[in-house]
Amino acid sequence: MPCATYTTRAEGDTLLPVARLTVRVDLTNQGAIGPGKIKLLELVGELGSISAAGRAMGMSYRRAWTLIDGLNGSFRSPVVTTQPGGARGGGAALTDLGHDVIARYRAIERAAAKASASELAALDAARASQPRSGRSGRAAAGTARHRSPLMPRRAPR
Repeated sequence: MPCATYTTRAEGDTLLPVARLTVRVDLTNQGAIGPGKIKLLELVGELGSISAAGRAMGMSYRRAWTLIDGLNGSFRSPVVTTQPGGARGGGAALTDLGHDVIARYRAIERAAAKASASELAALDAARASQPRSGRSGRAAAGTARHRSPLMPRRAPR
């Protein structure tokens, strides 16, 4: 479960997109843990390789290694251990602490989702039925933007 999600059903049991909560835990002066790093840890545990976990997430080995190294440095002991490569290849494994970090993050995520379910439902109910197009929320492309009379116009190029 990459992020806590509140879901509703409509006619025909079709799932509708709803507001969702993403949890990030800021560690005191030691970085942060969010859904991406937790997913990376889970994949290292499943695949037994930092390289394979990174590829599965569409990132380079260097990026995956940097994230794992940062996580290892954030705790008193490593969350991932590695074996050097060779004829049989290297590998990586989650430590007991690594499994614990994942379990605690997922528990925090579930508790936050449960605690915020009614607020997420209220935000979802307040959404526009049709998303507005454009970055500034204009109703349709080509619609003139309202410019404040206090804002100067750009000089023509």
